[in-house]
Amino acid sequence: MMGKDPYRAFRFRVEIMGLELAGFQSVSGIERDTRIDPYREGGVNDHELQHAGLTTYPRLTLKRGLADIGLWAWHEAVIRGRIQRSVMSVVLLGDGRREAWRWIFIGAYPAKWSGADLDASQSLVAMETVEFVHHGLVGL
Repeated sequence: MMGKDPYRAFRFRVEIMGLELAGFQSVSGIERDTRIDPYREGGVNDHELQHAGLTTYPRLTLKRGLADIGLWAWHEAVIRGRIQRSVMSVVLLGDGRREAWRWIFIGAYPAKWSGADLDASQSLVAMETVEFVHHGLVGL
């Protein structure tokens, strides 16, 4: 990236299809929950069997951030019915702004956008909260 890094004040970087599009201070919803279905088998009287069922993923919520106009345009396309799912990464930055951990979200797209106060000295779009839906989560 040429010049000053506009996302330097943020601890989490967001990449869409390998392009850095945003930085955020807070992330929640990095979670997956597998339903467990108990099953009692005839003749087994000392315990229940536990079968894994459907795994669900809550919305990924990114708070207090700054983004490239591409993220806004992506949500605008969703509003117009042109849902374009993408691979999205949330990268935790450690010491020296080096990558410490990466979560990869499969089939993601923005579902909610909440604005923040605007600052005329910035050329990027600021937001308070952006929520994404997705099909799955992988940590690297």
